[in-house]
Amino acid sequence: MDNKKRCLWCGTDPLYIEYHDQEWGVPEYDDQQLFAKLILDGAQAGLSWITILRKRDGYFTAFDQFDPEKMARYDDAKIAELLQNPGIVRNKLKVNSAIKNAQAYLNIMEETGSFSTFLWQFVDGRPIQNNWKTMEEVPAQTEISQAMSKTLKKRGFNFVGPTITYAFMQAVGMVNDHLIDCFRHESCRNGEAG
Repeated sequence: MDNKKRCLWCGTDPLYIEYHDQEWGVPEYDDQQLFAKLILDGAQAGLSWITILRKRDGYFTAFDQFDPEKMARYDDAKIAELLQNPGIVRNKLKVNSAIKNAQAYLNIMEETGSFSTFLWQFVDGRPIQNNWKTMEEVPAQTEISQAMSKTLKKRGFNFVGPTITYAFMQAVGMVNDHLIDCFRHESCRNGEAG
């Protein structure tokens, strides 16, 4: 273990530390990666993020690398297969939601041409830079995550409540919520990957 100062939420689990150091808070603009991360954040509902992180590879395999074109066409047989897959959270509502979200994603892509631009408009196209000193200061949701949640729900998405959308915004770097004494705060401010 190194002596780097990190956000306390990542604890000492090597997988969590790697995620914190390499991914969390780094601005993501790829349409399909944003879609995948939104699905994974929805899968987290009621669970800890480390649970999803440990199953993330299983999710990519089970959901055809989060290819929305394929996911949007999943039939009852595929759903039954997914619900037997120990590599994912076998929750029928969440599995059905992922399929519905793929369909909604395709509609947004057809209409706007970019899921990334559609999502990043909520923060005017650039990350919000926060300067939190303690974990207690970090909100669970904001007016922006509430607006994103409401818009996504209107567009047909599920498992996109304002707390989920805020966690998503943190993960994809729409907000920089690394604490100011975390070694990643400044590099994420500069848009640098880990």
